[in-house]
Amino acid sequence: MKRKTSKILPAIAVLAVVVIVIAAGFLTTADTVRQSAWALLPPLIAIALALITKEVYSSLFIGILTGALLFTGFNFEKTLNHIFNEGIVSVLTSPGNMGILVFLVILGIMVQLMNRTGGSAAFGRWASDHIKTRAGAELATIALGVLIFIDDYFNCLTVGSVMRPVTDKHRISRSKLAYLIDATAAPVCIIAPISSWAAAVSGYVEGENGIRLFVETIPYNYYALLTIAMMIFLVVYKVDYGPMYIHERNAIEKNDLYTTPERPYENASAAARDKADGHVIDLLFPILTLVIGCIIGMIYTGGFFGGAGFVEAFAASDASVGLMLGSFCALVLTIAFYLTRRALEFKEIMDCVPEGFKAMVPAILILTFAWTLNKITADMGAREYVAGVVEHSARGFTTFLPLVVFLVAVGLSFATGTSWGTFGILIPIVIACFPKDHTMMVLAMSSCMAGSVCGDHCSPISDTTIMSSAGAQCLHINHVSTQLPYAMTCAAISALTYVFAGFVRNPAISLIFGIVFLAGTLFAIKRHNEKRKVRLAEEIAK
Repeated sequence: MKRKTSKILPAIAVLAVVVIVIAAGFLTTADTVRQSAWALLPPLIAIALALITKEVYSSLFIGILTGALLFTGFNFEKTLNHIFNEGIVSVLTSPGNMGILVFLVILGIMVQLMNRTGGSAAFGRWASDHIKTRAGAELATIALGVLIFIDDYFNCLTVGSVMRPVTDKHRISRSKLAYLIDATAAPVCIIAPISSWAAAVSGYVEGENGIRLFVETIPYNYYALLTIAMMIFLVVYKVDYGPMYIHERNAIEKNDLYTTPERPYENASAAARDKADGHVIDLLFPILTLVIGCIIGMIYTGGFFGGAGFVEAFAASDASVGLMLGSFCALVLTIAFYLTRRALEFKEIMDCVPEGFKAMVPAILILTFAWTLNKITADMGAREYVAGVVEHSARGFTTFLPLVVFLVAVGLSFATGTSWGTFGILIPIVIACFPKDHTMMVLAMSSCMAGSVCGDHCSPISDTTIMSSAGAQCLHINHVSTQLPYAMTCAAISALTYVFAGFVRNPAISLIFGIVFLAGTLFAIKRHNEKRKVRLAEEIAK
């Protein structure tokens, strides 16, 4: 029965999409869909299909096709042109996007090099001697994710490649690893003053000291702070729920790290011919070089070597260019290091280049489709529509505005898959709403950033979510479905905390309120799971 349902449901979902699109064709014109609620239909269709069919590529493309049809008034020639010339080709020729793709390919190559030298395996052996428990492996993953705060892409792929052998040994499911990676990517970057995210946020602030304002928002960024607290509580309480509970049970009891039949990365580690005599330095050197190289690359693009201060250079940096240049320099130094140590022959190093590229192809394809969908949604005026909603909602709701902004940011970021684009839209509006009340402006700005990260964290078309799946070598839809209940729990408690903060206006008291509420919620879930186990045991005994 379940198999029949699993086959029928995707077909029904696709049929429903066809009906909706046809109905939209009769109800709208190319002019009426722009800057209206219709502009949110394409990403919503893509997300719904991805969750129902568990197939990302076709879901994203159907969303793209829907947006192009609505935008062009169902004109066949214009639709094709909008999808490819103005969509896919446009996003791939964007310097910023291309810089990110180059950065990903270089990271893929470096991961292959670290594996080929045996550096990852050596770290796994070292960690095996020092990390004795599942909780220790999870906490080590969280700690490493927090330490790599420069950029979320760098975080996702680096933490995944380093910790995967350790978590595999302790039977931690790939879905749980992907969640830990994702939860220490954007949520950490958004509260790190020295990061590509801080630079991006400061760039959207006009008439204010961007970095100073960013630092002031950190204590109020409840979603990011509560997400970090939630990870620690999950490990300490040893509690899992939702689809993650099944994945973790399978990993612990059956040593099945994937749970679902689809496991595209299962043989990835076996295919890599790791050397048995690798050393931990073969892993640490590339990572440290990457960290230093990326920092230097970012401040270089911000004019640090032209006389600008460190903070000013970071605020003015171009993250995609800086990461690309820094990672390339790190790659060159890593190759020279390996050749000097004779850890690899030159031919072996060159063999890692196409292998690293191939490892990133799924992520690159999903990113390309996600960017295209975002571009088409922007062309339809989704941002202007949401901006108008927020601006009208701001009047008369001063105390509740942080909650309103948080919820709107969650929805927009979830639908478009981009947190940067979301707070780029909302931050200028929030600042304009509070020209005299600085405390409320900081609180509302922080809720905007928190909501953007939350929506990005939940969205299956988010680039960070995609990168977390790639870093953990986890099936993307498994990561999305298992992470969503955790993210939504944290989002609900964050929303309540913003209501409380609107009245109290004290970051410390509000944060304590949120942490206590979160701890109590997870403890209640743990008790519920224990009672359910007892009931099941009693039923089996009967």
